[in-house]
Amino acid sequence: SERGVYKTVDGGNTWSKSLFIDNNTGAVDLLLDPANPEILYAATWERERRAWNFSEGGPGSGVYKSTDGGETWKKLDMGKEFPTGQGAGRIGLTATLVNGKTILYASVDNQVRRPSEMKSESGLTKDQLRKMDPKTFLSLPEEEVKTYLRQYNFPEKYNYSYIRNQIEQGEISPIALVEYVEDANSLLFDTPVVGLQVYRSENNGKKWTRTHEGYLDNIYYSYGYYFGQIRVSDQDPDKIYILGVPIIKSDDGGKTFKGINGQNVHGDHHDLWINPDNDDHLILGNDGGINISYDDGTSWIKCNSPAVGQFYAIAVDMAKPFNVYGGLQDNGVWKGSHTNRESDRWHSSGHYPFEMILGGDGMEVAIDSRDNSTVYTGFQFGNYFRINTITGQRKRITPKHELGERPLRWNWQSPIHLSIHNEDILYFGANKLFRSLDKGNNFSAVSKDLTTGGRKGDVAFSTLTTIHESPLQFGLLYVGSDDGLVHMSPDGGNTWKNITDGLPENMWISKVYASAFKKSRVYISLNGYRWDNFTPMCYVSEDYGATWTRIAQELPLEPVNVIKEDPVNPDLLYIGTDHGLYISLDKGQTVMLMNNNLPAAPVHDLVVHPRDNKLVVGTHGRSIYLADARPIQQLTPENQNKPLMVFDIPNVRYSSQWGNLSWFSDTEPEISFVFYSANAGTVNIKIKNDEDGLLNEIKKEVKKGLNQITYDLTVNKMTPEQYSAFVNKGGTNQAAEIRIETAQNGKLYLYEGIYTVEITSGNNKVTAEFEIE
Repeated sequence: SERGVYKTVDGGNTWSKSLFIDNNTGAVDLLLDPANPEILYAATWERERRAWNFSEGGPGSGVYKSTDGGETWKKLDMGKEFPTGQGAGRIGLTATLVNGKTILYASVDNQVRRPSEMKSESGLTKDQLRKMDPKTFLSLPEEEVKTYLRQYNFPEKYNYSYIRNQIEQGEISPIALVEYVEDANSLLFDTPVVGLQVYRSENNGKKWTRTHEGYLDNIYYSYGYYFGQIRVSDQDPDKIYILGVPIIKSDDGGKTFKGINGQNVHGDHHDLWINPDNDDHLILGNDGGINISYDDGTSWIKCNSPAVGQFYAIAVDMAKPFNVYGGLQDNGVWKGSHTNRESDRWHSSGHYPFEMILGGDGMEVAIDSRDNSTVYTGFQFGNYFRINTITGQRKRITPKHELGERPLRWNWQSPIHLSIHNEDILYFGANKLFRSLDKGNNFSAVSKDLTTGGRKGDVAFSTLTTIHESPLQFGLLYVGSDDGLVHMSPDGGNTWKNITDGLPENMWISKVYASAFKKSRVYISLNGYRWDNFTPMCYVSEDYGATWTRIAQELPLEPVNVIKEDPVNPDLLYIGTDHGLYISLDKGQTVMLMNNNLPAAPVHDLVVHPRDNKLVVGTHGRSIYLADARPIQQLTPENQNKPLMVFDIPNVRYSSQWGNLSWFSDTEPEISFVFYSANAGTVNIKIKNDEDGLLNEIKKEVKKGLNQITYDLTVNKMTPEQYSAFVNKGGTNQAAEIRIETAQNGKLYLYEGIYTVEITSGNNKVTAEFEIE
C-alpha cells in the first residue's frame, strides 16, 4: 500500500500520496513537462518478485498524466500497439522541448509473446522438439540434429548415434533434448517476448506512435525489468538513447539505432546524463562504474576510482604475502595481494594490483593451499572452472545431469567447498550435493535432493546455498538451501539427517559454519528479506543440529548474510549483515558494531586468514576492506578483566626523508598503539628510550574497550642536540657519530633503535616495545 506517487509542498517535511493503483503496482518513472511545471507524467509498473518467480508485467502498468501539479492523475491511452494487461512491463519516460513544444518518448518492456515463427532460432528448434513424436524425429536429416546438439553444447557421449538409438528404443522422447538444456541460465537468455519498444508523442501524450519497425533485439535479452531507462537530448529531439545490456543511440527519432558501447565500457546500463548545453557530453552509469564521453559516445573515459565493487564472496590463499580473491556482481572474479592499499598509482605504472581471472557474475572461490595457484571458481548458476593462475589453463568442472533427467537446479551463487582434510576433494552444491575426489575432474552425487523439491516459476529455486565440512572430522558435512532446509551428514554423504527443526521456516540459509573448537558445534545464519522479514537470525547448535539456540539477538533489524567463527578465539564470532559488520566476544550473547573506517554497506562475506590473522571483509557495494584481527582475538574473558592491556606494536623502517617537504607524497610517518582499557578516561602515553629518557608524551581521552592512538614518531621532550647526544653515546646501539637534525617541516623524528611505550591510566600501567629498523 506504500506504492505510488507522493507530493510535498513543504520541502519534504510532509508528504501526501496523489497516485495509487494497487498493492502490486508502483511508480517507476516520474517526469516534469519542460514547458509547464504543472504537467507531470508518471510511469507505473505492476510486478511481483518471489525467490522462485518474477512476474514482469501486468494491467497496472501504464502512463499517467497530471495537469494540476500532481494533485490528480489520468491514465493515458497509449494506442492499440502499446502493450496492456499481462504483457505490459516496465516503462521509461523522457521529454525535451522544441520551439515551446514538448516531445515525449516512452520505452516499454513488452512482455507479449512473439509468434512462434518469428522467434530468433534457425534450423531445428526447441519448440519443434517439444511437440515432436519419435517417428518424426527419426526422419530428420542427421546434420540438422547434429547442429542442434552443437548449438546447445551437448556432451560428446550424447552424440547423434546415441540419441537416435535411445529414441528408437523408447528410452527417451524428443522433448528430452529440450528439457536437458533448459536450466535457469538458458531460460534467462531465451527471448520469446517482444521485448523493447519505443514510442513517441508530439501532442502532450494524446497520441503515441511506435518509432521503429520490427524487433529491437539484443538490448534487453528478455529481462527488460532490469533496465527501462530512455533519454533524449535537449538540443535535438530526434537524438535518443536506450539503456540496456548495451547502450544504443538513434539520430532519427528512434527509426534506426546504433550501439555506442565502447571497448572500455561495461554492459548493463542504468543511468545517463546528457549535458543540456552540449549533447556530446555524456555521463553513463553501469554495472562497471561510470564512463564519460565528450564526443557523443564515440569514445569514453572510464572513471573507476570510487570503491563501489559488489562482492558476493571472499577467499584467501596461503602465499606470502597472501592474496585475496573475490567474486563480484557482473564483474568477474579478481585476485590481488592483501598488501594493496587502493590508490591511483596504477594509472601511471600501467599495472592494476588486482587482476581478473574469470568473467561473468563472479561467485565463490576456493584455493588449493598446497600450490596457491589451483583455483576453483565460477559464474552464475553453477558454471564453475578449475583455473591455474600461473599457466592460465582452465577446465570446466560443473557436474551434468543425465539425458532423460531434468536439469540440476543451480543457485545464482552456487556454493563450493574445498576439504581442509584433503585438498583433492571438492564439494559442489546444486539441489543435491556433489563430491569430487580428483580436483573436480569427476563428480558423484553424495545425496539425493536436499531441498523441498522446487516450485513453479522462472527463477532457479530449491537449491543449495551453503556448504561446510567440519575442520575437526573429515566427512562431517552441513548444507543449507534457499528454501529453508538444513541437512547434516556424519559420514561423507552416505547418510543424511534433516536438522531444520527449531529454525524459522522457509528462510534462505545464508551460511552454515562448523566450529573448529568443538566437533558438535555448528553456527547458522538465515536471511528472510525475500519474505519481507528483516529479523536478524543467527543460531548455534552444540549437538550437531539436533537442537538450536538463537544468538546475537541484539542485532538491529538487518538481514544476516554470513556468520563465521574466529580461527584463534573460540568465543569470537563475526557477523555480516545488510548494513555492516558485527562481532561478538561471547559466542553471540552480545554483539558490537565494528565500523571504524568500514562503510555502512552490506557485508556478504568475510574470512580471517588462518596464518596471518587478518580479517578480510567483502562488501556488496563498497569493495574489500582489511583489518588486523589480532587485538580482538586477544580479548578473551581473562584479558577483558584486566584494567589495562597493550597489544604488540609493529616495527617501522627508518627513512631519512621523514618530514622533508615533497610535492608528490606525504612524508610524515605514523605508528599505532592499540590497547584495551576497562574504563573510559584519560590515559598518559610516554615514549622513552632504553635509558628511560622521555622523548614524547601524549594525553588522550579514551573509551572503554579497544582504543587506537596514532603517533607520528616525533621527539618533543628533547632538543636536536640532546637527542643527538643520546644517540651518539650508544643509547640506540649506534657506533658512528650521528647528528640528528630537525626535518624541513620543523619536527624532530626518532632515529633507528628500540623504544618503550608506557601507557598509564590511574594506578594502572602497561608497557610495550617497538623498533625503528
